[in-house]
This record gives sequence, C-alpha cells and structure tokens, in this order.
Amino acid sequence: MTDIVAEIFELFAQHGAGRYGEDVSLESHMLQSAAMARALGAPDTLVIAALLHDVGHFLRPDGEVALEGCGRNFEHEALGAAWLSRGFGPEITQPIALHVEAKRYLCAVEPAYFEGLSEASRISLMAQGGIMSDEEAGAFALQPGAEAAVLLRRCDDRGKDTSITVEQLAHYRDLLAASVR
Repeated sequence: MTDIVAEIFELFAQHGAGRYGEDVSLESHMLQSAAMARALGAPDTLVIAALLHDVGHFLRPDGEVALEGCGRNFEHEALGAAWLSRGFGPEITQPIALHVEAKRYLCAVEPAYFEGLSEASRISLMAQGGIMSDEEAGAFALQPGAEAAVLLRRCDDRGKDTSITVEQLAHYRDLLAASVR
C-alpha cells in the first residue's frame, strides 16, 4: 500500500465522523457517493474521485473537521484536489476540483436541479458563487474534466441518505492502490 493510500485511511479514521451540514457523516457521504458512481457504471477513476471528493474537508488549515453549519470558508475542492495530486492523476483530481463548480453549472443549465438540492447544498451554493451565468456555464462546459465533474456532482447529491448501508472504506483499498500513479 502506498503512502498516500495509508494517509487517506488515516484521514478517514481521524475525521470521517465529522459532519458538514447534512444528516450523514462525511465518511458515509463519501462512501455513498462512490457506491453511486459504481452503480451508474462510472469508470474506476470516477469511483475514486467520488470516494475522495470531499477529502479537502479533512485538510482544513485550522484543524477543524468540517464546515460550521453549511457555510463555506475555504475551498475544500481545490485543497483536496491539490493534496491528492501528489499521488493521483488529473482523471481523478480534475472532477474533484470542479465538483463545486459543477453544482453551480447544473443549477444554470437544469432549472429543476436546484429544487432537488438538499437544504445544506442550497445554502452553500450562495457562498460558492451562486448559479452560474450563461457565459460561466459555457466556459465551464469546455473545461477538461467538466463532464466527469457533472457525474461526480450527481453522485455527491445522492450520497446523503441516512437509511442505506454501503461498502466500507476497506473495500476500496486495492482500487485506491491501483489508481496511484
């Protein structure tokens, strides 16, 4: 097992029980997102991106676990993608870096999408820049990794169910190790 995989397991052990404004823990949310990606037939790289998309919450500079309430006082997506780039390629880190922008994009191009967001996601949307303008949405769609980020975002939105049980982190150990570059 590589060092970054061991670090990921340690971060989940230390901070996975934290909350970020939803009814599920960060660990449960991330595991549900990965399970959703797998259920949708996404490639392994996107399953890993879904699993790790909120790792930036574990890396807060002030040492706290998660966001206070639903606000946004740092860019967890950029922090997580940068940290993960030490061991993973852009096919994993780009969708992570763009998953917040993907929410803003989906609100712009699918008006009904906003209505399906959780209350915490609606609140954080405003702190994250709000719904994209048509110009912003057009530019987003042209970015490398944008399509994968949209799929990741849809998995993220569905990974907040308090009634389901999914595979534990250990289930992904070999896939994580195989994905390290």
